[in-house]
Amino acid sequence: MSGLDIITNRDVLVGFDTRDDAGVFRINKDQAIVVTADFITPPLDDPYIFGQIAAANSLSDIYAMGGSPMTCLNLMCLPTNELSSDTIQNIFHGALSKVEEADAVIIGGHTVEDIEPKFGLAVTGMVDPKRFWRNSGAQIGDVLILTKSVGSGVIFNGNLKGKVSSQALTACIDELVMLNKKSCEVLQKFPVNAVTDVTGFGLAGHAWEMAKASGHEFTIDVSAVPVFAEAREMYEQGINTKANSANAKLLEGNAHFANRLSPEQRSLMVDPQTSGGLLVALPRDYAEEVLVALHDNGVTSSKNIGAVGVRSKNAKLRFI
Repeated sequence: MSGLDIITNRDVLVGFDTRDDAGVFRINKDQAIVVTADFITPPLDDPYIFGQIAAANSLSDIYAMGGSPMTCLNLMCLPTNELSSDTIQNIFHGALSKVEEADAVIIGGHTVEDIEPKFGLAVTGMVDPKRFWRNSGAQIGDVLILTKSVGSGVIFNGNLKGKVSSQALTACIDELVMLNKKSCEVLQKFPVNAVTDVTGFGLAGHAWEMAKASGHEFTIDVSAVPVFAEAREMYEQGINTKANSANAKLLEGNAHFANRLSPEQRSLMVDPQTSGGLLVALPRDYAEEVLVALHDNGVTSSKNIGAVGVRSKNAKLRFI
């Protein structure tokens, strides 16, 4: 995008300059639309669950901006000669279950012939143009709250190798298909300063994006980060993901890991997530109340994982 001559518009409230989760366009003084598109490759063989995870992942971008999803378009790439009509329909059914849970509707879509299946949604939502969230507003003294566990990337790779227990896989899936709707609704009642959702760049990558956009140093307590059962064990057994090295390279010169942290702990911080949780910066005085409200609303993995520090021209990310 950096090489394009983009036409500016005063009603574009959020573009791509800070790599926010979605775009925001003002319609009038009381209404703005939130727009996003996302699709993924299958993390597992079950087509219904694939549809659920892909839809929850796409819808998450709207929630990360403080918005409410309204309309969705199916986006599918597929090898038509290799997937049965039942498989394709089950993907759509899985997505539909999450779209309906979000109180949104599917109004169309587009398919493309491709070697590898891919599925997701283009989503349009609504938000108050005076109250939407960005990833750039974190303030000194804020706490950092994460609403879902990390480690799903290595869990899925471990599952492909037959290393993950059915209990651990089920627990991971249950969290990934959970919409960030409840988290968004709870957080809308508090003075949130910055939000992003944690996806392919891992917790570290998205935390650094927020730190850079906000212009503050972030410190994350690795021991406080919620982690999926057996995820650390997968790294201990030598299982990895293709994205880990790319995510770690993104952080070179921008993140500092304490010497006491193990290789497995570091790997979990860059583990790529699909349909991950929200990373939230808000004033410390509200931290306990927010966590209680999140837990009461079923977002039980939520934890206070760190803090926002001094303002810095070259924002840093520290893991302790």
